[in-house]
Amino acid sequence: MGRAVQIAAIIAVIVSAGLAVVFSSRFGRDPNLVPSPLIGLPAPEFELPLIDGSGTATLADFEDQIVVVNIFASWCPGCRTEHQALVSTAEAFADSGVKFVQIAYQDEPEDTIEFLEELGISPATTYLDDVDSRASIAFGVFGVPETYFIDADGFVRGKIQGETNALLLGQTIDRLRRGEEIGSEVVGEVQTAPGED
Repeated sequence: MGRAVQIAAIIAVIVSAGLAVVFSSRFGRDPNLVPSPLIGLPAPEFELPLIDGSGTATLADFEDQIVVVNIFASWCPGCRTEHQALVSTAEAFADSGVKFVQIAYQDEPEDTIEFLEELGISPATTYLDDVDSRASIAFGVFGVPETYFIDADGFVRGKIQGETNALLLGQTIDRLRRGEEIGSEVVGEVQTAPGED
């Protein structure tokens, strides 16, 4: 009887060690490190109000263009830091078939407007309010900032999670134009709600 207990204990230790390896290498990862399941699929359709209340915009409005969709919020420190890079890159690519769209995530319109007025508004960017988080849910947003790259045929080709910069944005757009695979890239942390550290 004692030998059977000893063997059972050894088996339990081996199984526990195996599970620990599995959980630490795969299941124990932060869920925001999971690649976007949208890569290679048609981009989610949306119709959202312009942040200034002057109408709406849809993804179809940007047909035959590369579209860079940035999900942001006024309460997000990383969004604040990356904003100038988005403005300058949008303007640099404005005349070359690339359109930037920034979608406000779980934010009050007046806070978003204040954020944009403080940090800069680009005429080369369309600013939208994601009412009820419909577009964010469709894109599978985990937190902000997140940036998606949609090719001229309307397929999601890449995602940058975390705070980006002008060099990375420009390189990713150039790779997309060359038809290279982009995939998902994590460059920093995202924030899922206001006041979160």
